Amino acid sequence: MNKVALQTRMTVAQNSHAITEGYMSGFGNNFETEALPGALPQGMNSPQKCNYGLYGEQLSGTAFTAPSHQNERTWCYRIRPSVKHSRRYQKIDLPLWASAPNIDPDVTSLGQYRWDPLPHSKAPLTFVTGMRTMTTAGDVNTQTGMATHVYLATESMIDDYFYSADSELLVIPQEGVLRFFTELGIIDIEPKEIAIIPRGLVFRVEVLDGPARGFVCENYGQKFELPARGPIGANCMANPRDFKSPIAAFEDREVPSTVTIKWCGQFHTTHIRHSPLDVVAWHGNYAPVKYDLQTYCPIGSILFDHPDPSIYTVLTAPSGQAGTANIDFVLFRERWMVMEDTFRPPWYHKNIMSEMMGNIYGQYDAKPQGFSPGGMSLHNMMLPHGPDKEAFEKASNANLGPDKLENTMSFMIETRFPQHLTAFAAKQAPLQSDYIDCWEDIEKKFDGKPGKK
Repeated sequence: MNKVALQTRMTVAQNSHAITEGYMSGFGNNFETEALPGALPQGMNSPQKCNYGLYGEQLSGTAFTAPSHQNERTWCYRIRPSVKHSRRYQKIDLPLWASAPNIDPDVTSLGQYRWDPLPHSKAPLTFVTGMRTMTTAGDVNTQTGMATHVYLATESMIDDYFYSADSELLVIPQEGVLRFFTELGIIDIEPKEIAIIPRGLVFRVEVLDGPARGFVCENYGQKFELPARGPIGANCMANPRDFKSPIAAFEDREVPSTVTIKWCGQFHTTHIRHSPLDVVAWHGNYAPVKYDLQTYCPIGSILFDHPDPSIYTVLTAPSGQAGTANIDFVLFRERWMVMEDTFRPPWYHKNIMSEMMGNIYGQYDAKPQGFSPGGMSLHNMMLPHGPDKEAFEKASNANLGPDKLENTMSFMIETRFPQHLTAFAAKQAPLQSDYIDCWEDIEKKFDGKPGKK
């Protein structure tokens, strides 16, 4: 089945007030959208009878009694209630998709690690079957922590659907173009964009341009939100208006389908006789969202010294401990560097947070060599890291005029928990065994004499 045919399976809303075609603007907004006129009840959530013979159903992303500013839920008006999408479950094995706790006694996570890009597979892989877990942290059963993955996808999911009861998924493409058909609408993402798929939302993924490769941060804890800007004020960083949620779209298909569910780290399938993407109208604030990373407006020093990298935080998932996140998603993109008398790249440090980095494209300024697009690195909690000798020497002796970092986009996923390597990351993924040697030739420069200004 070709791409056009797959897309036309869905009836898409025509009457939503969407500024960007197919999307509604805002982060955490209350939206309303209908794919058929009059499908969305007005002035109430649960009428005795819904128009078109639809069923009203609420999808709750938080407890009913969560504070109003944190409460997230969406009312869906669908052809069948989702209990019709659940039959007898059969446990299946996706051996390369792991969940925390996943501590392999034969794997050491104490160290500084870096991987080359995972090579594309010759085997047919979907977004789900091509998921490869690199690290896990926390505990999926207590809804704390996270996991990092790389996905490799060569083929589309057709009449094959998935949802995670464990987590929301932050998807970061690095190669290829994906289309997410979700219960609440359609999202297309490509490199330099991200998408968030909420916990419990059913979807399938098409590969529009492949093979596709990218990164996934699986968030077991509180949902991602925009970080507090503090004294920065109301503007810059990630602005809410640049986040886009889809308008309503639904499938009315009587066809054998499979739904795979991730629940407490295990995978189960159920077989049904129709498409589960049958939400004709919806309203609420619990919805998938996409974001163009090129709209992120960095903040930085304009006189001297190098601010903490936390100023580059795009999204944060709180932990309950103020200022110490379950997850921070941090972006290092093109930007001007103008600080005087300052060592401009990231400095040497040890951190209470565990830092997993990925390269979307270009060259990362603290590691000119070896950190390739599609590659990853891990600097676990309280382990020292920083620039290699080449980056240190260049930055220490550079002419400090205004300098624009170009052709660069990397990200960091950091957590307050230690990140444990999976057996796949330690033994099968292209681990650079000599990465630790990148600091070996750093020289002793101490001479007992004061420096010259």
